[in-house]
Amino acid sequence: MKIITACSTGLGSSFMTQLNIEKALKELGVDGVDTDHTDIASVTPASADTVFVGRDLAEAAQGKHPDVVVLNSLIDMEEIKKKVAAALERHGVEVPNK
Repeated sequence: MKIITACSTGLGSSFMTQLNIEKALKELGVDGVDTDHTDIASVTPASADTVFVGRDLAEAAQGKHPDVVVLNSLIDMEEIKKKVAAALERHGVEVPNK
């Protein structure tokens, strides 16, 4: 499975969110998930299984990918863990430490 994070430029907040998702994956006990970050303009359905964006890009992400997860906060680890676990389960990945 692959998760990408996107922001307007693909540099700052998307990279920070990628690191937080990697931390959440570790806490959830999940291995083998690829992560990356990019700018929202580069997102396509083939980019990843799931795309995470901040709420400021929710509208811009509509229609760019079939599985977009909107985060209300890019630093709230509880929200990130919950939404990462849900995305993993949607894609058939077992989450040992929910």
